[in-house]
Amino acid sequence: MRRQPKQGWQEKKAVQLGLCILLIAAAFFPGATVFSQNNPINYARLVDTRIGNAAAGNTFPGATYPFGMVQFTRTYFSRQEGFVVNQLSGAGCDHMGNFPVLPLNGGLSISPDNIKELRTDISHEKGTAGDYLATVNHTILTELTVTPRTGMARFSFNGDSTKATIIIGGGIASTPLSASAIAITGKNSLEGYAEGGSFCGVATDYKIYFAAQFENDATTYGTWKGEQLAVNNSFVEGQNTGAYFTFDLRKFPKNKRQILYKIAISYVSVANAKANLLAENKGWDFDQVKTNTENKWNQYLSKIEVSQDKDAEDDPSRLSQFYTHLYHSYIHPNICSDINGEYMGADNKVHQSPRPVYTSFSNWDTYRTQIQLLSMLMPDKASDMIASLGNFARQAGGGMPRWVLANQETGIMQGDPSSILVANGYAFGAHNFDARKLLQIMVHGATDTTANAQGFLTRPGLKQYLEKGYYDASIQLEYNSADFAISRFALAATDDQYQSAVFQGRAQSWKNLFNPETNWLQSKNPDGSWKRYDADWRESTYKNYFWMVPFNLKALIDKIGGQKAAEARLDSLFVRIDANYGQEWFASGNEPSFGIPWVYNWAGAPYKTQAVVHRIIKQAYHAGVDGLPGNDDLGAMGAYYVFCTIGLYPEIPGVGGFSINSPFFSEIKMHLPGGQLEIKGGRPNKAYIHNLKLNGKAYNSTWIPLKKLKGGAVLDFDLSSKPDKKWGTNPALVPPSFD
Repeated sequence: MRRQPKQGWQEKKAVQLGLCILLIAAAFFPGATVFSQNNPINYARLVDTRIGNAAAGNTFPGATYPFGMVQFTRTYFSRQEGFVVNQLSGAGCDHMGNFPVLPLNGGLSISPDNIKELRTDISHEKGTAGDYLATVNHTILTELTVTPRTGMARFSFNGDSTKATIIIGGGIASTPLSASAIAITGKNSLEGYAEGGSFCGVATDYKIYFAAQFENDATTYGTWKGEQLAVNNSFVEGQNTGAYFTFDLRKFPKNKRQILYKIAISYVSVANAKANLLAENKGWDFDQVKTNTENKWNQYLSKIEVSQDKDAEDDPSRLSQFYTHLYHSYIHPNICSDINGEYMGADNKVHQSPRPVYTSFSNWDTYRTQIQLLSMLMPDKASDMIASLGNFARQAGGGMPRWVLANQETGIMQGDPSSILVANGYAFGAHNFDARKLLQIMVHGATDTTANAQGFLTRPGLKQYLEKGYYDASIQLEYNSADFAISRFALAATDDQYQSAVFQGRAQSWKNLFNPETNWLQSKNPDGSWKRYDADWRESTYKNYFWMVPFNLKALIDKIGGQKAAEARLDSLFVRIDANYGQEWFASGNEPSFGIPWVYNWAGAPYKTQAVVHRIIKQAYHAGVDGLPGNDDLGAMGAYYVFCTIGLYPEIPGVGGFSINSPFFSEIKMHLPGGQLEIKGGRPNKAYIHNLKLNGKAYNSTWIPLKKLKGGAVLDFDLSSKPDKKWGTNPALVPPSFD
């Protein structure tokens, strides 16, 4: 998705950071609790939420719940300092950032205005799954945790402080708001709403409500608007506004000068925000809330157990990286329905649902990796997400959206990614939704040139695509994958053989983009003449997009002269793996390039797939704030890392199966609903497959259908540091292509 250019971030030394946090924590909490469950591994604490925080990855360091409504975090996109309640993992542009809260020493004598003018310093950040620590202005220890719909903060002040002020922004966010209001309802409570904002330059108009409380009463409170500070005022509205509460710390025990704060949100009403707070976080036991959330994260993260032989470990942070990327895969889509089942629909009406309703659909990114992972591991939850997408389409005008924020279609990115996401979810196990209704929506979007979601066309250019069989190249290749995915979904989910045949045929129109004179795929003008070779490639180059025919790679390879020609073309692409959008090498951090390394499996050189994937994991990822090669894009990058390291990649849209590479871990246990999938033999320093066994029997194909694994299976890899150029090359066992 739209990415910011890399910046010159330098990661703080881990030893200094860890020591500082330990010293601060020990000063305030000498009796820290230790994880104690039957499972001796605390997966939540293997997560390092700082990984990917820099401009390439754009992840956030704060606390969130698995698929939770609240992301309580410091944001790097805000125009203000503070800890906000909603952020997207790796979206790459300004968004949300509502209701920032910030602790300060002393009273308040001037307006915070946009908070940033306070010249605050947030440092020494440390985060694990569901838990975040930082210091504000070098002295205030700030801890954040969450429930699904609430955030909780513990601000600890040193013994020299006599007063403390907590400020909450209502009329400020990461992007300008159109309206807001805050009402102070008591010496320890407030509520309000905010409306508006933008996302990647597209105006949004979502409305979000909050209700917040402090454990103790303030001695002074008030509001501000712009530069005007209003002591004892209890209501304010408009841009650049907020509230503040000042506390007399001398009334607190000297060894426990802590201010506890909690906030709940709702996209429906203040009343629902209050109900969410009462239902999920009624008391003031911060440590218990944190423990409950950590336990929930352990429940999700332990769905994949990985271990690595110490003598084969080349990077001591590899387990932390794996569980951090798995953690990123579990953040979005996030719930948008309240504890009572109400949610704000795409028609801006309040609806009620007996099942959880989700939002934050970065489908152009996540259809490639994340939905397959979620559908394998937790098909019921993935089904709820797909059902939410269908509800959104029906309420928004009948067409599939491309990129959903709150209850708004942003219309960014291209193609028809939601149709692919639905088909991928179904192919990998998510079946608990009305498949026939969703097929109707998908077909409507693929055949009606007026189909739209909130006014954004589902398929721009569809008229020309249908009439002429071609359109702008990168958009058409996305439409071809969507058509193929619809064909698979129609057959598998509804046994509609007619629609399946129609859309599988339509998917082959990528051949109209093949220019025999250049041997590349290119765009055409409406009159059929060829455009320049570099025209119409969204966020990538013609050399990367060429391979985006994942459902018919054999025909694509045949077009350019066969396997040897394809191998040579791939070799020239992988000279570098760190290309940016405009460079003609492989781009590790770019979704259109995700599946290319596995094309070698179709080109008769699977050992090169194995080598390239190992290069990507070792060279493009590491355990630092700049440890991702591109935006996480709401779990797309995280799930990509997971698939790369377990040795299985979901290459073909709408088809339940994997293209094989060599795994990184000596033992992997995936707890699937139908049984345990065990993957053995991985080594980070041995990239090449010499033998593979499935349930004790030799397996010589580089493709494995999901049906062979989902009921429980054992894959046993025999790897070496030297390539085996024969394994996986039997022409009778080449991965499938659909023509």
